[in-house]
Amino acid sequence: MIFEYLQPVSEEIQEFTTQLSNQTLGKKIVMHTATDYPNLENISIALICVNENRGANLNNDSFDFTNFRKAFYRLFPGNWNKGIADLGDALVGNETSDTYFVLKTICASLIKQKIIPLVVGGSQDLTYAMYRAFDQLDQMVNLVAIDNKFDFAKDEKLESDSYLSRIIVEEPTNLYNFCSIGYQTYYTSQEEIDLIEKLYFDTYRLGEISKNPAIVEPIFRDADIISLDLKSIKSSDSGNTTEFYPNGFDGREICTLARYAGISDKVSAFGIFNQFFNTNENEIIAQIVWYFIEGFHLRSYEYPFEDKTNYNRYIVLAEEEELVFYKSNRSERWWMEINYHTIYNKTVKKTLLPCTNDDYVAACNAEIPERWWKAHRKSY
Repeated sequence: MIFEYLQPVSEEIQEFTTQLSNQTLGKKIVMHTATDYPNLENISIALICVNENRGANLNNDSFDFTNFRKAFYRLFPGNWNKGIADLGDALVGNETSDTYFVLKTICASLIKQKIIPLVVGGSQDLTYAMYRAFDQLDQMVNLVAIDNKFDFAKDEKLESDSYLSRIIVEEPTNLYNFCSIGYQTYYTSQEEIDLIEKLYFDTYRLGEISKNPAIVEPIFRDADIISLDLKSIKSSDSGNTTEFYPNGFDGREICTLARYAGISDKVSAFGIFNQFFNTNENEIIAQIVWYFIEGFHLRSYEYPFEDKTNYNRYIVLAEEEELVFYKSNRSERWWMEINYHTIYNKTVKKTLLPCTNDDYVAACNAEIPERWWKAHRKSY
């Protein structure tokens, strides 16, 4: 049972919920208490808080999640019908590696039960533990980080700023693709940018997304894990005054991205990290969580396609390449076909890569989409 790795929700929060309106989330979420374990059979999303901040060189004793839970519980749900549970706080070990084990075990158990672990709190190196939860699932992993920089600096002592190096290098290597969303160039070394390009990973600068957030929707559609660094939000919108960030996503943009993550049929784990526990910060975190759950309730579960009547197939010739596109009749979203070469390139399988209508239009104008090239090269 995963509950041996979890501390129940505090009595203060339980008392707080008794004072809320019957229509609020606090009245509808099932809680792990000292006297009751929630039945997970009807649960689709499980909230877990993790007070592990040593990866960012912070003392765990300074933080708790009481104010975040109050901010979240007093929100009103949308037209939701899926079960949500607050499983409490993950136990913190004597070493960060102990906490990684606890979180990995909890996430693996939940994902196997088709429950999405929604992790809040702690430094971003906890993404590594969420990634390792997929070791037992025998699948390659697509990881998306909403962050203001890349976190694999070789000379960086903080685990929260170098966790990606560990994911890339350490075996078993389950990482198939990584995408950085919202990075800011002045926080990023040229060496890191060159490495990202060499590995055919995807990157989107803050300015690109601010102009058109919809360009990254296909990225979320293909992701297994979403890791959100709260430093990617500008301080005027996040409430973070401990470390001031003048630029970043605004509140509306970050909630849009959280909604895209929730809508994705594939996303199996979502984490929000690097919280400084300022009072105002709890509001934006609560709303990010709300929008993820809202998106989850809008999932269409349309891929893989089961009925040919639900999509249209288009074949386009671009630069002597025959590109095959699919458009869903249900959501009007697009995919493009990629040839995936199996081990030693002995066999070729076809898979679908999420894309945009603009990618199809570009192909019609004899321009091969950049994501198609990257996926094509990576498949060899």
